[in-house]
Amino acid sequence: MFEIEDIRQWRGRNVIDPSGSRIGPLEAVYVDTLTDQPSFATVRVGLPTRQRLVFVPLAGCTLGPDHLRVAHDKKQVKGAPGIDTNGELFADAEPEVFAYYKLPYRAAPEERLLARR
Repeated sequence: MFEIEDIRQWRGRNVIDPSGSRIGPLEAVYVDTLTDQPSFATVRVGLPTRQRLVFVPLAGCTLGPDHLRVAHDKKQVKGAPGIDTNGELFADAEPEVFAYYKLPYRAAPEERLLARR
């Protein structure tokens, strides 16, 4: 994995899927509040007048010279839960993001598992 300080430099860079298809630009990184390690990223998708930010796990991703390659295909990422471009991920929506990618959600009641950095 990479350090959060490094990934901040990648905001706006292309996010691509395993086959090299462009998904969209990286918008933000969300860290696991228990470990402070990068956990999810948001990617800007959609038409210029109807854009939204979708979530994609960072597990298994690799950094290239001008992109971030994620382990999930473009179609799956574009169908992921998302937020408005100026919105925020609310605590009650976090489990949906994890469930979409079939990942365990282990936050205690009333706690957040993801924090934007």
